[in-house]
Amino acid sequence: MTHSRKPARLPGVATALDFQQMLRGAALRVTRPRVAVLNAVHAHPHADTDAIIGAVRRHLPEVSRQAVYDVLRALTAAGLVRRIEPPGSVARYEARTGDNHHHVVCRSCGLIADVDCAVGAAPCLTASDDHGFSIDEAEVVYRGRCPDCSTAGNS
Repeated sequence: MTHSRKPARLPGVATALDFQQMLRGAALRVTRPRVAVLNAVHAHPHADTDAIIGAVRRHLPEVSRQAVYDVLRALTAAGLVRRIEPPGSVARYEARTGDNHHHVVCRSCGLIADVDCAVGAAPCLTASDDHGFSIDEAEVVYRGRCPDCSTAGNS
């Protein structure tokens, strides 16, 4: 008698089935381009659109640039990906959504990393004057040099 076992999954690693469930949960049709774009965003955090297009085309060579742009727009609107625009950079996309985290950007190589809330819960900062707004999000970009660039600069 043989026992069937599910293949072992690494924690935090999403599969095509996970992406399909995410799309259905957001009331979006499951399509190959949508699954491929979700996979690319999860596999390449903080990637720009050109990098995402390249990653998607490795699996779906026939996909158009416009299709990827349209999918990114739909996924962002559905809250499945987050679009960020660090000052001086093109738009980038990440899978970490809904937690109002911030980013640190290397001045030398452009590497971007996530930074959890600096103070308390979202929006993580208190405005000195909210002008009557009900503030629910704050975006902070820290700048500096990543460890590799710092080491290379000191060599």
